[in-house]
Amino acid sequence: MTNDDIISTLNDLIKICKDGEEGFKTCAEHVTNGYIKMLFADRAQRCSQSATELQTLVIGLDGKPAESTSVASALHRAWIDVKDAVVDRDDEAVLAECERGEDVAVEAYRKALDTDLPIDVRTVVTTQYGGVMHNLDLVKNLREKFGVYQ
Repeated sequence: MTNDDIISTLNDLIKICKDGEEGFKTCAEHVTNGYIKMLFADRAQRCSQSATELQTLVIGLDGKPAESTSVASALHRAWIDVKDAVVDRDDEAVLAECERGEDVAVEAYRKALDTDLPIDVRTVVTTQYGGVMHNLDLVKNLREKFGVYQ
């Protein structure tokens, strides 16, 4: 994998993290359940931290890190659905859309891990993948706990 390929892969993940951050912030602002609100605010912060960590890696590779969400990304489109769902403050719809968004994030990280990343980059991406899986499990568990799992 070339340096440019690594930077491109990391920038794709940065955009995924930024999309997740915005999505979780939107959910935290609009969901009615206080417990879920708190969890989503925490997840938004963790997505932001992941993006910053990836941006640092890109800078270390002498690249220009992505700084915002990607309108073209599938995760962003999924989070747009979240924004539409929260207009009515429907916690069930919010949780369903969060799960869809996290499914996309999981796939993006799996795709990145299927490439030939340098060991230091792979270590960070693998750790973050664990966080993305945690996010997905959290949302699934919330849907189950609150009786909205389909």
